[in-house]
Amino acid sequence: MKKFVLVLIIFFLVLSTAIIKNTTKKIEDEIFTMKESIRVLNSEFENISLEYDYLSSAERLLEYQSQYFEHELIQKNINDIKIYNISKDINKIQNFKIIKE
Repeated sequence: MKKFVLVLIIFFLVLSTAIIKNTTKKIEDEIFTMKESIRVLNSEFENISLEYDYLSSAERLLEYQSQYFEHELIQKNINDIKIYNISKDINKIQNFKIIKE
């Protein structure tokens, strides 16, 4: 009788160890997947944040100009910007147009 109880306890311990090990493995896989997702999202956030910080407005760019470049940059009127097209031996200069879609 004592041997039967001892075998039953050992069997229960082995079974519970296997279940706990499998559950832990699944949780570790989920944690790894979540960390990878967070890493990708953080990278994307940093890129978007950088873009927003540096290209958010003309006033911000003018602030950076005065802070870092002093008189190296000049402001242009958008009507002064021209487009130079080269196609099939025809060179053409066109005005820059902004089209809202």
